[in-house]
Amino acid sequence: MTQSFVIIGDGIAGSSAAETLREEAPDADVTVITDEGESLYNRILIKEFAKGKLPEAPISIHDESWYDERDIDLRLNTLVTDIDPEAHAVETHEDETIEYDKLLVATGGTPTQLPVENSDAEGIHHFWTFQDARKIRESAESADDAVIVGAGLLGIDLAAICGAQGVEAKYLMRGNAWWRYALSESGAEIMHDAMREIGVEPVFESGVDRFEVDDGGRIVAAVDPNGDRYECDWAGVAIGLNFNTEILHGTGVKQNDGVVVDQHMRTNVDDIYAAGDLTRFYDTILGEYAQNGSWGSAKEQGTIAAKNMVEPESAEFRWVSSYSITHFDFPFLSFGHPTIGDDEVERKYSDTEYRRLALKDGKIVGGVLIGDLAPQSAYKRLMREERVVGDQKEILLEKKFDADELAPPQEQ
Repeated sequence: MTQSFVIIGDGIAGSSAAETLREEAPDADVTVITDEGESLYNRILIKEFAKGKLPEAPISIHDESWYDERDIDLRLNTLVTDIDPEAHAVETHEDETIEYDKLLVATGGTPTQLPVENSDAEGIHHFWTFQDARKIRESAESADDAVIVGAGLLGIDLAAICGAQGVEAKYLMRGNAWWRYALSESGAEIMHDAMREIGVEPVFESGVDRFEVDDGGRIVAAVDPNGDRYECDWAGVAIGLNFNTEILHGTGVKQNDGVVVDQHMRTNVDDIYAAGDLTRFYDTILGEYAQNGSWGSAKEQGTIAAKNMVEPESAEFRWVSSYSITHFDFPFLSFGHPTIGDDEVERKYSDTEYRRLALKDGKIVGGVLIGDLAPQSAYKRLMREERVVGDQKEILLEKKFDADELAPPQEQ
């Protein structure tokens, strides 16, 4: 009998799974269901679109004909309202029932809204979808002042958009540094200086207590917990994701701040898999459960899930992710899990060059490189090999680091 595979979500995880399923099971029925109105686009490039650097055309990755050519049934503007694991079926908002042999949930997340007064006002934007990027670009092109909230990797994209569009912005941060869980103040200051150069001023020990709006309900200012008021024409908020797991309620699928999957992307419920941002996956490198929202990680998870949907336990997710920022005059890259660990080593080489590695049990588990990204391959290799290198920190921080200079494992 012909196998039926259903994928909920057409982000990079769902799309890569669909492509892999077609390659691995040429005769299978493959259905992709998404509540978005457009097929897969590049979430990495939408920030360049919002900055005014790219037109819409290059952002699309797969148009609808791509699915037709591969005999993949793409259902746009379709919301899954229920999953019945016993019947192996999903139901849509149009009361259509679609049966499956194997199901992949790749629904990602929705930006978290600030729990403050007027947080849903007109002119307050979250940055996740292509539609979000369109609205942000429109606001930025006609604005003089903005406020940014969320001192992480998405928040700095909003800062760069302001800089590119000539918008003066206040970047309100709750702590004393940008991305303080992954950088020391020394490393973060490189980023702070870069923000200031493009007209974005970091405001530390701040945040948002409430937004003020005009009579029409549009934002006019943000007030922080200290009582300081910042006038703005629009605001960008990037404080994390709420995972889109509502459809899993009642299915018995285990969740723990995300959908729990093993290294094969399997949930605890037979024939249901998950991939992408919403997963808490078993990281075979760390030897524990972890999360990662990078594009490359989501793509690989989709591929691994699809291979195991066709042939169980045929592939294992083992991945060192990376995320780069190219908004400034110097490059920035994070890899692995730079916010965890029980030890660290760092060095600032110049005003635009910095390196920090996070270690756990003497092994590299993540890091951040600013300015010189050349050592990234060596660090990732050591992470994949699970090499104990905590006793060789000086070598790790050498300007021209070479992994082969480390003592071999048997001599440690």
